[in-house]
Amino acid sequence: MRNIIEDQLTKDEKEKAKMLVTQLEAIFMDKLSALTERERQDYKAINEKNKLFVNKVWDYRQHSSVLSSPDVDWKEFEKDYNARVFTESLLGRIESLAYRLESTKILHDYDNYQDALNDYSYSQYSKGAGKPGFTEKVAELKQFFARTKSAPKTDETEE
Repeated sequence: MRNIIEDQLTKDEKEKAKMLVTQLEAIFMDKLSALTERERQDYKAINEKNKLFVNKVWDYRQHSSVLSSPDVDWKEFEKDYNARVFTESLLGRIESLAYRLESTKILHDYDNYQDALNDYSYSQYSKGAGKPGFTEKVAELKQFFARTKSAPKTDETEE
């Protein structure tokens, strides 16, 4: 299959997308955490069951606040809860966008690689036909197709 994808974005759309990502980075610059690997192990993300637990506690707080512990800072709990809901939603949207961007990149990479292989084949043909410049080009590109010599086979029946 040749040219399985085309660039659908205009120059203006690309510039706008870069500008919007820059704006997002600026908004979040000093507001997001970046945990170390050790901190990620220490804090860990809560699993789905524990999210349901948190949601249920919050639901009780909303509908039966007299049953809520006085030892919990409920204003802070609500801030954390709302921030988690927002970041989870935004993260899901960004992950979906990132997946589609990565998939699109893979298809563009595939197209480029297939065209590069076609060009290499043409260069090999042109070298064989004695066209000037192609001997050097093929020699330069040949490094990307390094062949490994297979190990000599030994007779397993030798003692």
